Amino acid sequence: MTKILSIGAAVQDVFLSHSEEFKAVTKNPHESFMELTLGSKADVNKIDFATGGGATNAAVTFARQGLSAEFMGSVGDDPAASAVLADLDKEGVDTSRVHTSKKYNTGYSVLLLAPNGERTILTYRGASTHYSFDDYDFENVDADWLYISSMSGKMDTLDQIFSEAKQQGMKIMFNPGKDELKQPEKLRTLLEDVDVLLVNRDEMKQIVEGEDLEELVRHGLNLVSTAIVTDGPDGVMASDGITIVRAGMYEDVKVIDRTGAGDAFGSGFLSQYAQGKSLKDSIIFASANSTSVVTKIGAKTAILHKGVVLHDMPISEKEL
Repeated sequence: MTKILSIGAAVQDVFLSHSEEFKAVTKNPHESFMELTLGSKADVNKIDFATGGGATNAAVTFARQGLSAEFMGSVGDDPAASAVLADLDKEGVDTSRVHTSKKYNTGYSVLLLAPNGERTILTYRGASTHYSFDDYDFENVDADWLYISSMSGKMDTLDQIFSEAKQQGMKIMFNPGKDELKQPEKLRTLLEDVDVLLVNRDEMKQIVEGEDLEELVRHGLNLVSTAIVTDGPDGVMASDGITIVRAGMYEDVKVIDRTGAGDAFGSGFLSQYAQGKSLKDSIIFASANSTSVVTKIGAKTAILHKGVVLHDMPISEKEL
């Protein structure tokens, strides 16, 4: 059985919604905001508790697709940690290597949901962002792939993790965050160990030269063997050095909550690609998984299960 190790954040999420105060106010076609008056009280008519963090979300995708999934990260010694670990245990994710911080609480987010599915997030990152390589136990991990998202810009820790993963024969899929992208030179060096890179269009433009998606993907192949560039509602383009795949929107659905959509796409892709599925089929599943997740509150609620029937979507493939 293919085994995937996910490293990164673990967070307790609290969703507040159905409030007249949580209206999206449009400032211009490219920017909207939520306005709350200082000193006022805003009634909230619905509250949902869930767990998140890119690595735990990814681990659930892998587990639901029948893969051997393991999560490695840091939590505090608190009720939020119990909630995170309970969710992962319920899904069959191995949590035996989770590190418990004596100094920081588990990451915690309060999400204010607007009616259009957009949200404002108040985050205490806590144990999830105080990364140290010494907190990770790689002895006898025996994983085929490492899936890793943002590590809060801790490039030295990332370098050590990547080196250890490569020494153990793992392939690496990396979805860097804003703190890694702020250090493009160091990031490019790290990409020497990466097999699959997932970023959006604006992020890829911080790493390589280019404007249109195909140009960005082709230039990305100079750094990694498989490059994936997303472009919001305009879909995604990806290449494994053999073919280029261009996909549109999987399905036009009512968006309830966008939390975890990117995690669902990345982990959805790897859940198929790691099993030997084609680039095209892996992109289709990634798109379906991401689309499903935004229809429910919480990053894990609507992650797809093994055996789900997918429908056709706008997608094309050509030789590189």
